[in-house]
Amino acid sequence: MTSASKEVAVAIMAKAPRPGTVKTRLCPPLVAAEAAALYRCFLLDKIATVGALVDARPVIAYSPDDARAELGGLAPGFTLVAQHGPDLGARLHATLADLLAAGHVGAIAVDSDTPTLPSAFLQQAVDCLSRPGPDVVLGPTEDGGYYLIGVRSPHRELFEGVPWSTSEVLEITRRRAAASGLRAVDLPSWFDVDTPDDFERLRAMLVGDENTALQTRRFLASWRR
Repeated sequence: MTSASKEVAVAIMAKAPRPGTVKTRLCPPLVAAEAAALYRCFLLDKIATVGALVDARPVIAYSPDDARAELGGLAPGFTLVAQHGPDLGARLHATLADLLAAGHVGAIAVDSDTPTLPSAFLQQAVDCLSRPGPDVVLGPTEDGGYYLIGVRSPHRELFEGVPWSTSEVLEITRRRAAASGLRAVDLPSWFDVDTPDDFERLRAMLVGDENTALQTRRFLASWRR
């Protein structure tokens, strides 16, 4: 195993897959228990992707506080850290800052809502922070947010006062980085699965695909309206 100073920490921002607390905007067409089961599959697929990255330390940043054992059971070999803070921005900043303080050369936070995200995109983010280059790496989502943010050092200003869950998140983050003199680069754009339309897009994408999002594909194959 390489030392922490040579590794980039890649933290999946994960919630416990409990009915009524995850993927609620997918109800309907799903019921709460199905939405939780689907989100659990999202997590398992992202865990498999992150676990296969090169020069990376896989991490689960879990929520709520009592979810450590539950999420640790889904991700053996991953470092477990609790999410802390009153909103998403605070939790992202604290997670990245703590991982950097542990000695990692860079830290990345990635969402758990993009089960089909190509592993090459994540590896590209790791590679960007493993060698001299940009200060900030962003993975844009088609709805104006981001599926990933990576940094070499803590930058609270990238996260404070951001209107989360709006189409302005990515552009505000880019502007904040520029105002702080930080060089930011974008990875290829991708889509996250938040709405019924996203769910239908996911279903269509995985029809006949034997290589992507194994756990999610199995769920969808067995699901009936």
